[in-house]
Amino acid sequence: MKAIKLFVMSLVAALVVGCGTTSTVPITGRKQTLMVDDGTVLSLSNQQYKEYMQSAKASTNATNTAMVKRVGQNLANAVVSYLTANGLGSEVQNYAWEFNLVQDKQVNAWCMPGGKIVVYEGLLPVTQDEASLAIVLGHEIAHAVARHSAERLSNEYKNQYGTAILGAVLQGAGVGEGTQQLIALGQSLGGQLWTSGFSRKQESEADHMGLIFAAMAGYDPQVATSFWQRMAAQGTGSSSLFSDHPSDETRIKNIQGWMPEALKYYKPAANKATTSKSTKTIKVSSKKK
Repeated sequence: MKAIKLFVMSLVAALVVGCGTTSTVPITGRKQTLMVDDGTVLSLSNQQYKEYMQSAKASTNATNTAMVKRVGQNLANAVVSYLTANGLGSEVQNYAWEFNLVQDKQVNAWCMPGGKIVVYEGLLPVTQDEASLAIVLGHEIAHAVARHSAERLSNEYKNQYGTAILGAVLQGAGVGEGTQQLIALGQSLGGQLWTSGFSRKQESEADHMGLIFAAMAGYDPQVATSFWQRMAAQGTGSSSLFSDHPSDETRIKNIQGWMPEALKYYKPAANKATTSKSTKTIKVSSKKK
């Protein structure tokens, strides 16, 4: 009887490890299996985002801050409209979009699940205009829409939970213990889960989706090539943006391949911002204090 009970409990453990929700990434159509739900992921990310913003120094440049928020919200509005029109509005119904510019010389930007995006001031001299900023923010929004953090967390969860769950089951901890392990895992990964570590596959997918999102919002996707050339000129040692990204040459080649698709979504009249104004504000933000 004891052997049978042990076998049944082991089987239950295997089934829990193997379960998950299969979803389809918008635009690319890639299938992914997620072991965690939005509620858990958003709870973890919102808490960490709040803690980060309490310690970070917000930019004192009101014009550039407004620009980041404006471009970000234009993108968010376009993405939500697209998803809603295609019956996918529920994918982002619990998102609370937020775009912040912080004082940091790094050439970087990052996104947390639920639409929490941070841009470092050091990125603006490289973007140079609103359209190029839209390429970056589109990329970050794509990470959120494609649930890349949840996907990474799911993979980590499967790896760690798979080796620990049997012991938890035998100890009679059940699902409650599994949930505690998930929370502990999220806390141990900390902000790094949201700010770095995406796979090259996810980075390429975010490039693809972000290019189209920028076009949907009325920003010329063709500026992506020159922007990534400027990023390449920064050198690997001076920029931490998308640290696990494909090579610059591969990224630019891929973007050029996706351009015909992106241009189908491009409607210039949807965006009334001017490049000259954007470039001027960026020069102000790059001055040393």
